[in-house]
Amino acid sequence: MPHGTLEVVLVSAKGLEDADFLNNMDPYVQLTCRTQDQKSSVATGMGTTPEWNETFIFTVSEGTTELKAKIFDKDVGTEDDAVGEATIPLEPVFLEGDIPPTAYNVVKDEEFKGEIWVALSFKPSENRSRGVEEESYGGWKNSEASY
Repeated sequence: MPHGTLEVVLVSAKGLEDADFLNNMDPYVQLTCRTQDQKSSVATGMGTTPEWNETFIFTVSEGTTELKAKIFDKDVGTEDDAVGEATIPLEPVFLEGDIPPTAYNVVKDEEFKGEIWVALSFKPSENRSRGVEEESYGGWKNSEASY
């Protein structure tokens, strides 16, 4: 299982279902990688074709297989509306290292609600010995005896 740093570039979204009836939608994205959550800025007034071009960094550890991108419409005075979510598999970026901006389907209640464009890159950890360093065993490296 890969350990390392996942860089996520949230590029844009297209064809989103408009959750605002009176004004342009003000979408933002909540990215979740296992237990780590990060939020994008609000694309104020961009409606159904927002652009963010923001970069997020996640630490990848054992059991990480996907990234969730939940899109919301920022509302004032009421709860933000859920527009939909995309599940982004991470295995391709673990194998390739870099995935250029790619469209992922945004779904809500099993219905297609548009697409989100995301680029990914993965940098594996330098130390792959699962947290046990060679020098931590003690023995001759810690010995002060001189022969």
